[in-house]
Amino acid sequence: MSDFGETWRLIRKRFDDAVLDKSAEQLNWVLHSDALTLGEMAIHVAGVEVSFCRQLTDTPTEGELDRVRRAATDGSVNNLPFPFSPDEITPELVKWALDTAREMTAKVIDDTSPELRSKQIQSALGPIVDGTGALARLAYHPGYHQGQAYLIESAPGFPLT
Repeated sequence: MSDFGETWRLIRKRFDDAVLDKSAEQLNWVLHSDALTLGEMAIHVAGVEVSFCRQLTDTPTEGELDRVRRAATDGSVNNLPFPFSPDEITPELVKWALDTAREMTAKVIDDTSPELRSKQIQSALGPIVDGTGALARLAYHPGYHQGQAYLIESAPGFPLT
């Protein structure tokens, strides 16, 4: 297991633990108009993983998985609408998106081959990064959002059920 893989598994589990037990009401609660909801955040985390893995492995995405991939940027990094409406963001969708992205990432995160490490991809934030940079971002990203999830869940008015 690579250091990136070990870090990602620990941090991704903590993120999953923060969101996977939430109701649809909790997943769609809006802290303020410029913040992602927990559900959007979870699908965004999955979207970044799908986007990076798709680019690193030259694997196309289609259908619902492509909508998840678009959540890497749409509605969070750019001004396009989030690819899923609040009515669609259910505990089942969040679990499916996170599970699917976890499976894809687990196959890539431990790859220490020079070919993967030197591959050039586009980061969700825009810059071109190499495979090593992509793996580092994959390992860090869920932890960034886990901290945000904690703040949302501890905010006054967050639904308790």
